[in-house]
Amino acid sequence: MFKSLQNIETSFQLVRMVAVIAIVGSVVFSCYTKCSSDRIVAAMQRHVYVLDNGKSLMLALSQEDMMQNRPAEARHHVQIFHELFFTLSPDNEVINYGIRRSFNLSDKSTFDYFNDLKEAGYYRRLIANNIQQRVQVDSISCNMDVYPYQVKVFAQQIITRGSNITRRTLLTNCLLQNALRSDNNPHGFLITDFKVIENKDLSREKR
Repeated sequence: MFKSLQNIETSFQLVRMVAVIAIVGSVVFSCYTKCSSDRIVAAMQRHVYVLDNGKSLMLALSQEDMMQNRPAEARHHVQIFHELFFTLSPDNEVINYGIRRSFNLSDKSTFDYFNDLKEAGYYRRLIANNIQQRVQVDSISCNMDVYPYQVKVFAQQIITRGSNITRRTLLTNCLLQNALRSDNNPHGFLITDFKVIENKDLSREKR
């Protein structure tokens, strides 16, 4: 009889131990599942899918990723503006096309600078003398800690004439303000207070 009671007590202890292990295991598994699902949800929230003309899903950046990528977008915005504004061919239509596109990225300060060059006969001489001009952006310094963002650009102008190639320094600064994104302004910035600080000959070589 005593032995039977011992066996029953041992069985109860074994059942309790198994039950405790099962409960603890369930709690651990539940915690692991919740943590894993939270990580998956957080990862999915960093991606936004948009419908492209009702045909397919395109991956877009979430707000957090956009802010992390903002400095690179700012530098690219400024680089594109300089390439559009300062890359010129001896063709009035080509000049106007690039200048008009650059105006989508900037405010009246660049329009005023363009008018100053135009009134001084800069574009007329470029066309008359069959001069090609392109810009080479060396570096862009953009302070994203202060708004409007302060930008300095270090670049060179390469001016190709029939007889020689001239290199000029091109040092500019401006401010960047946030703007609405559009097809004409995909980065959502606006260049303001644009100024050319230095623009002088560096070298000249015969062709």
